[in-house]
Amino acid sequence: MIDQEKIKKGVRLILEGIGEDADREGLVETPDRIARMYMELMGGMYEDAGEHLSKRFHVDKSDIVLEKDITFYSMCEHHMLPFYGKAHVAYIPNGTVVGLSKIARTVEVYAKRLQLQEQLTAQVADAFMEHLNPKGVMVMVEAEHMCMTMRGIKKPGSKTVTSATRGVFEGNPELQNTFYQMVR
Repeated sequence: MIDQEKIKKGVRLILEGIGEDADREGLVETPDRIARMYMELMGGMYEDAGEHLSKRFHVDKSDIVLEKDITFYSMCEHHMLPFYGKAHVAYIPNGTVVGLSKIARTVEVYAKRLQLQEQLTAQVADAFMEHLNPKGVMVMVEAEHMCMTMRGIKKPGSKTVTSATRGVFEGNPELQNTFYQMVR
């Protein structure tokens, strides 16, 4: 589990390390605020996506189900800075579907941890394949990375786009194109 006391000590050391007075009025409660923030932002580390994908409903059709523009916020594991954007998740049912909110909750489970966008994209696709057993799944994530916009190269507005295909979406340009058309 998340150790709030260690986070508080670490934040205090960072404040001191950058030359701040950790005891001044504006900063005295900052270590506690940051510890609570990390409880919220990193909560996905202790969640199982399978829990969200376990409640299913029977269907007779096997048409694409797409939930697009799922807003998410995550933290880059290299710089511990935010990246955020939209995820688009499509799957072709194999007899069962999940509630639409469960698709967004699955994205959130993986976003709420130190993360790489490429890994987030693959984890969502793999979770669907493992827990829902669809005919196929395709995930696309579009995000802006603060490590690209406020430090280093400083290119605000640049977006990184990643995708993952599994099952019948793999090697099927026609199905992939259908996904892209539905997303746009």
